[in-house]
Amino acid sequence: MGRYVQVEPNVSVFVEDIGQGTPVVFLHGWPVNYKMFEYQLNVLPNQGIRAIAIDFRGYGKSDAPSTGYDYDRMADDVRAVIDDLELTDVVLAGFSMGGAIAVHYMARHAGHGVSKLALLSAAAPVFTQREGYPYGLTPAQLTEQIIEPIFADRPKLLETFGGMFFAKQHSQPFMDWFHALGMEASSYATISSAIALRDEDLRGDLSSIQVPTAILHGKKDEICPFEFAEEMHKGIAGSQLIAFEESGHGAFYDELEKFNAELIRFIKSV
Repeated sequence: MGRYVQVEPNVSVFVEDIGQGTPVVFLHGWPVNYKMFEYQLNVLPNQGIRAIAIDFRGYGKSDAPSTGYDYDRMADDVRAVIDDLELTDVVLAGFSMGGAIAVHYMARHAGHGVSKLALLSAAAPVFTQREGYPYGLTPAQLTEQIIEPIFADRPKLLETFGGMFFAKQHSQPFMDWFHALGMEASSYATISSAIALRDEDLRGDLSSIQVPTAILHGKKDEICPFEFAEEMHKGIAGSQLIAFEESGHGAFYDELEKFNAELIRFIKSV
């Protein structure tokens, strides 16, 4: 059942809500939308899991204001959805940029309503290189390779980005579908979120996470290198790191059966 939740005056986000049972809130990655979780939403409700997937502002079916694409505001939008749906004991599952926002939610909102955290190929703790953090692109490289091309030819940039997403070959119809998800986003949300990915630093947030945490990450990830997962694992007390040896960034599809099995196992674990 789809519905809209008002997150601030004149801004509402779309929420897909399927099934009954343990609530799992999915946060999608850049630059797609909640539909990227299709192959999880097809399975989880049959496992006694309530699958709730949010379209971030500017993406999918949500409103697209000109502002609000920093991690603070995006985390506040997640809080608004959790409160509106009166959710408790949530498993918060964030992919890529959504994983970064999930990390920041746990720090900014003291884990409100969340009992477990699943970080799925997360773009955290930092997406670009910093002093003491030599992983990923430099901020200048991200600007040159991702942000500036959006202004010139967004469809081409998204095609290039999509070509880096998976380690395995998938059908052309699937890749066309995945590309179309990115084209549903507003162009300025795509740009503003890329700037947030470039500039935000969540290293200070990791120690505030006090719930059981699973880190699912592909060893062949070319977008969020596996070192990201290792840094999160070191920084989040008691976290478990689950490597996907044959997966790139899109472990949710590269190793679909293993990904779903590990996610369900974690959701149902005591």
